[in-house]
Amino acid sequence: MSGHFPDLLRAFISDVMLILLLCTMAMPKYRDKRIYVAATAIILAANLGANYYFYRLEDYTSVFYVDLAMLLVIGIALKPLFADSVMQWCFSYITMINIYAAVVFLSYYLRPLFPDPHYGNIFLRLILFTAVILAFRRWVSRLYRQVLDYWHIYILPASALLLCFLGHFFGGDIQQMLTAHDSPLLSLTLLGLSIYVAIVHSLRTLTRQYRLREQNLVIGAEREYLQLATTGMAARLQLMETVATQNSRAAHDRRHFNHVLLGLLERGQTAEAASLLRRDDGASPGVARTYCENPALNAAVSHYAGLAQQAGIHTEISLDVPAELKIDALELSMVVSNLLENAVQACTRLPEGRKPSLRFVCRNAGRLLLEMENACGDETALDADGQPVVQAEGHGIGSKSVAAFAKKHDAELMYRVENGSFRVRLLI
Repeated sequence: MSGHFPDLLRAFISDVMLILLLCTMAMPKYRDKRIYVAATAIILAANLGANYYFYRLEDYTSVFYVDLAMLLVIGIALKPLFADSVMQWCFSYITMINIYAAVVFLSYYLRPLFPDPHYGNIFLRLILFTAVILAFRRWVSRLYRQVLDYWHIYILPASALLLCFLGHFFGGDIQQMLTAHDSPLLSLTLLGLSIYVAIVHSLRTLTRQYRLREQNLVIGAEREYLQLATTGMAARLQLMETVATQNSRAAHDRRHFNHVLLGLLERGQTAEAASLLRRDDGASPGVARTYCENPALNAAVSHYAGLAQQAGIHTEISLDVPAELKIDALELSMVVSNLLENAVQACTRLPEGRKPSLRFVCRNAGRLLLEMENACGDETALDADGQPVVQAEGHGIGSKSVAAFAKKHDAELMYRVENGSFRVRLLI
């Protein structure tokens, strides 16, 4: 038996490396490695037992056929241990045999470089299989999973390469085929390498182009949301500017009214003063409140604070926003308007018996910290990405606009729903 030790060692290394290669390419179904170790041990025992018989007869051609049968057994017996689909498994199986054929040929082709060709063949197989497995794990594994998803595109060149290899190996003494026909086999090996490199490279290029196209679509969608929200905000600001002008004019008229009223009272003309008050009847509009120094943001908050008060919503607003901002004030006003509009609408949809409330606080400490909290219904929820779930078709544009703003300015945006309250925090 000692005389056949190099043959048995070569067969042992080939079998183990093939199974390791297959486990690297395919997706294992079970976490328990003992299952795969047991399956490997059974295959090794059967293959080495059959190989030893033909090694004693020095019939290496029969050893080749036994190895092919062993590969077929691996393909059928090990499939239930992996999660890949049947066709994905077939593609990995074909790829494994192609690599095996190339390694076997190269081990015979390069073994004269070693002092002992028998052990040189063994070392070469160990080195080549190890290099393939390490390269696969480090550079190819993730892309190869994508290759398997498109197996119907790439299986034809892989199958054609396999048929070419088998066509050279069949039909005569295997050692003579490996040594006397080295030029065609070397060409096939280089062709196979170029085929798989082209497959991986093409998929990497397509994946990169698809990712860029997807990013461009996302950027375009975010730009559309921002543009749509900005257009709506511009109209709102124009309306609020008109209201503010009317309030300013009313305040000016009120001062004159107060002067006239004071003059009548000073002269003792109480009847005329009472008549003047009755005519006025308190119809003059109230003066808009100043919430912060920034005009655009103050106009937006004033508008929605007025809507909240008209709806009977208890509001607490405390803003520390300077007149000059590092970001576009109109964009920030648009974001605040979207948040306030959503908060007011949520309060108006509360079930009977729930007290509507809204709290909006902004602090300026080098960065703006906006925190808004409002009462919400039980149907309010967040999705897996932490974004508000759209309750009705056509809604959700405001939330997407806020998310686009946060991404554009690298801001921190966080939503939270708990104890009947909806909270949003934006750090700019």
